Amino acid sequence: MLEAQRQFILAGERAGQRYGLTVPRTTSANLSGGQLGQRAGSSLEFREHRDYQPGDDLRRIDWNAFARSDKLTVKLYREEISPHVDLLLDGSRSMALAESAKWAASVGLAAALAVAADNAGYVAQAWLIGERCEPVLNGSGKPSAWGELRCDFAGNPGEAFTRVPPRFRRQGMRVLLSDLLWLGDPLVMVQQLAQGASSVVVVQVLAEADIHPPERGRVRLVDSETEEQREIFIDDAALRRYEEALARHQQNWQRACRQAGAVMVSLIAEELVANWNLAALVKADVLKV
Repeated sequence: MLEAQRQFILAGERAGQRYGLTVPRTTSANLSGGQLGQRAGSSLEFREHRDYQPGDDLRRIDWNAFARSDKLTVKLYREEISPHVDLLLDGSRSMALAESAKWAASVGLAAALAVAADNAGYVAQAWLIGERCEPVLNGSGKPSAWGELRCDFAGNPGEAFTRVPPRFRRQGMRVLLSDLLWLGDPLVMVQQLAQGASSVVVVQVLAEADIHPPERGRVRLVDSETEEQREIFIDDAALRRYEEALARHQQNWQRACRQAGAVMVSLIAEELVANWNLAALVKADVLKV
């Protein structure tokens, strides 16, 4: 793991110690659940088998069934629930915007949420969205033990996620950490993220440079995803168009989250790494002190 990344994670771990994860009041519109006693847990009453999914307790694997079928399954029991949260990090190049704290804030926030989840008795699993959404090496353990997290994907995270959807554990909480700055209908990804989830949280992490673009004048822009270069002249009208486009984009995501029963929170990366104050997530009922 890169040393700088390790420092972000350690800072996030320290910040997370002050919080516990909560289930937001808004829950997934796609959840077809039942009463508490009808869900799976860890009591002695056997309920059923299901396919193994990343993050499952290895002690639940039915090795006798594996010997017969060469297929990993886990045993489910009735009554007591073991809450689970999946933390999804956007690994696209836009998250590594030059001279910004966007990646540092996102990695540290993922670590903070993992620690807060552990404080609340959740089992957490970290995922990285690149060419596909894959579990992070050691991603169900302590954040400081996670494998290297890379943000070098030169593609559309939304398309990558929906093209090959990961097999999440059902009825778990899912948290997406991203700048959300890609083209496409956000409702497609949010609905897929919400499928079978107990709740969904979308955390938009923006850099100051995303919110306040370059100063007026002629500038050369480089697309962080495609490396395409373009020279443009920025005046008051151009700044106004950019601000209006960003506002519309955020409104589209907020609308998609409302339709899917998800919670959306926007944070500024530089402010987050300055003091690791997660009050916005407390206000949104994602965390509790």
